[in-house]
Amino acid sequence: MSSILLKADGLAKHFGGIVALADYSVEVLAGELLGLIGPNGAGKTTVFNLLSGVLRPTRGRIALKGRDITGQRPDQNAAMGIARTFQNIRLFNALSVVDNVKVALHMHLGRGFWQTIGHSPAFRRSEARLEAEARKALELLDLDPVAEETAHTLPYGLQRRVEIARAVAAGPQLLLLDEVSLGLMPTLVEQTFATIRDLHRQGATILLVEQNARMALSVATRGYVLETGTITLQGSAAELAADPQVKRAYLGG
Repeated sequence: MSSILLKADGLAKHFGGIVALADYSVEVLAGELLGLIGPNGAGKTTVFNLLSGVLRPTRGRIALKGRDITGQRPDQNAAMGIARTFQNIRLFNALSVVDNVKVALHMHLGRGFWQTIGHSPAFRRSEARLEAEARKALELLDLDPVAEETAHTLPYGLQRRVEIARAVAAGPQLLLLDEVSLGLMPTLVEQTFATIRDLHRQGATILLVEQNARMALSVATRGYVLETGTITLQGSAAELAADPQVKRAYLGG
């Protein structure tokens, strides 16, 4: 039986009198691909912002491998193994593609100030490993041909893949993917979800927030439906795809 990697209990987030999330509870099992679907404004991105530490919950608890991480900063959660993408792409536009990916690796492989200034042997070894690991992530996302391109010169679809590559390069225990199909042409949507399926097959634990319910349920092992800040349905991906309510609301059935 798979162990629980991340557990959220009774999460709520209020913005003044607006309830963005109410009593949200979820368990993410190690090695699974969990889909979270729902309409615009349902609170899906709020979930990610709470789990990654961008926002602090109004109430509730978050635990990673049994350790309470409620209210931790994003950098603390990243150091513990939670990596995420954003609905609105956040790249370092003036950096090359490979340097954008290297940023994610500095947390684990980078060297201190004096070693860097002195260009020490340890620094040079670290830089060589950063380069190798970044290239590996780019190859996984089929981005090696554009490794030296400046990020802002790439078309939107490739920028989205660079962001995923950066998250993957960090070697996370949990990968949070936020609306990866947003703004992509249909052919790129298919390619992106094929990549997500491959990442999962290679052992990645993934929590996927997605408006494209059909694609999300095609790759997920389990799923949740979030509406107006509350989970209304949950089950295996196959069960949700066959549910009449899900078909009417999200699958065009």
